Amino acid sequence: MKSGIHPESYRPVAFRDMSNGDTFISRSTVNARETVDIDGVTYPLVKLEISSSSHPFYTGKQKLVDSAGRVDKFMNRYAKRMEAKK
Repeated sequence: MKSGIHPESYRPVAFRDMSNGDTFISRSTVNARETVDIDGVTYPLVKLEISSSSHPFYTGKQKLVDSAGRVDKFMNRYAKRMEAKK
């Protein structure tokens, strides 16, 4: 491996899946704006839209995870087009 290309500032970071609220701690160099207290220890918090605890491939359940409302916007546009054709 090449020396000097990997960051030295690894630290424990809390990652939270916003679709189901699961939180896990891993080492990372990512910058975080928020913090969270877990078992009396303060960790930087990174919010995720989807993780292995909510992804249909890992859970075996088909569920729609849409935090931005893109599906609702599509359905509204599609409904307007169908009404216009009638």
